[in-house]
Amino acid sequence: MRIDVLTLFPDFFDVLKGWSIIGRALSDGVFSLNAVNIRDFSKDKHKRVDDYPFGGGPGMVMKPEPIYDAISSVKSDESLVIYLSPQGKIFNQELANSLSKERHLILLCGHYEGIDNRVVENYVDMEISIGDYVLTGGEIPAMVLIDSIVRLLPGTLSCEESYKDESHYDGLLEYPQYTRPRVFNGISVPEVLLSGNHERIREWRKCQALRNTLLKRPDMLNKYKLSAKEKEMLDRMKKSK
Repeated sequence: MRIDVLTLFPDFFDVLKGWSIIGRALSDGVFSLNAVNIRDFSKDKHKRVDDYPFGGGPGMVMKPEPIYDAISSVKSDESLVIYLSPQGKIFNQELANSLSKERHLILLCGHYEGIDNRVVENYVDMEISIGDYVLTGGEIPAMVLIDSIVRLLPGTLSCEESYKDESHYDGLLEYPQYTRPRVFNGISVPEVLLSGNHERIREWRKCQALRNTLLKRPDMLNKYKLSAKEKEMLDRMKKSK
C-alpha cells in the first residue's frame, strides 16, 4: 500500500518511521508513507495557504488552489482521497478493514476553519471522522487511520490471529487476556486457560467475548449475527444478571 498525507506539518509524521510495529512495517516495505507539504504548492510569495471566509465569520479557511495541486501531484487512477473531517463518516473497524484493501490512500489534513468546500465536493472521495469532537487539525486523525489500517496489511503482524481475535474485528469485544504469573496478589488465572483443552478454551473465550460486549457495549450486539449457540450463551447471561 502507498499512503500520501497532505499536510501543513509534514514533520509530524516522522515519528511513525521509528514507531514500534508501524515503523517496522515501513522499513520492511509493507507500505510506503510520503508526507506532502501543502505550502509547497502555494503561489503566494509568503507561502500562504489560507484566507478570510466569504460571508464573514471567525478564523481562516484553507484555499482551494494549493490543495488541488497537492492532490494532483500524487493522484493516480487507483487513488482514494480521504479528507479527515469532523463532518465525516465515523471511523470504525469495518471501515479500517475495507480501506486496508486499497492500493493508494491520499489523506488530506485540514486546519484552521477547514478547507474550501469546492475541494470537498469535487476532489475528495470520502470524509472520515475519528469521533464527534473537533481537533486543531487532521494530522492526529490521519495517524489514527494509518495505525489502524497498516496493522491489517499482510506482513505487518506475525499472523492474522493477532488482529482477528481483537475487539471490534468480528463485531464483538475481545475476551480477557492473562499472562504469568498464574497467581497475582492472590488472584488466579481462570483454570480453563491452564487446562490444555483447546475446545474448552475456545468456548470460554467466545463466552467471555459475548459477556464483555453485553456489559460494556450492548449496542454492538444489535448488529452482530448470533449463532444458535451464541444466542443460548447470551440468554443464560441475561437471566443470571
